[in-house]
Amino acid sequence: MKITRTLATCKTPDGAQLTLHEHDGHHFLKVAGLQLMSTTASSSEEQMAELSCAHLPGRPRILIGGLGFGFTLKRVLALTGPDAVVDVAELLPEVVAWNREFLHEVNGKLLDDPRVRIHVGDVYDLIDRCGSDRYHAILLDVDNGPDPFVQKGNERLYAQKGITRIKNALEPEGRVIFWSAHPDKSFAQSLKGTFKHVECISAKAYPKAKRFTHTLFVADRE
Repeated sequence: MKITRTLATCKTPDGAQLTLHEHDGHHFLKVAGLQLMSTTASSSEEQMAELSCAHLPGRPRILIGGLGFGFTLKRVLALTGPDAVVDVAELLPEVVAWNREFLHEVNGKLLDDPRVRIHVGDVYDLIDRCGSDRYHAILLDVDNGPDPFVQKGNERLYAQKGITRIKNALEPEGRVIFWSAHPDKSFAQSLKGTFKHVECISAKAYPKAKRFTHTLFVADRE
């Protein structure tokens, strides 16, 4: 019988316990005992990367909010050339450290790709201060989507003020994609009031899944 090992633990800014586990070669991240992500289910993150990289210029600037297990980053790097700049904002320094220490053979080694710049901190702050260094694509896999699970402060990304700041951080014809564990009609309507084109795309957790369990909100700037 294969056991589940607890590899590391820390506290989130809101005081909940975040734990990293390994079972039969797969890794799992839990918050307060509830599973947040795993290496067995990465299809929706990869699809998000593919949608974001569909119409990039030759030297794209890309922002990824939320490192997780690095599957979004891995697919973005596979789809972009050597001149890409990929900023990755991760709120928890422990998640960055765990990728290097425990997940190096998963995707952790990608943190040392010369195209990648790791920022330990809130992606909202990075968006807020980008100034003229705007992005061609912003990918936000932050918390659980518009209904925060890890940190209540993440709500500001999905509020109207946050949506406007995200738009301002995009180059003309730039694209933002929000990952969400659930569909959310009110959030989609908020996006439609700010962006010229919005699409809600259902996504699977893994290729052979029978159901579409996640939603990708895709919004394009004029």
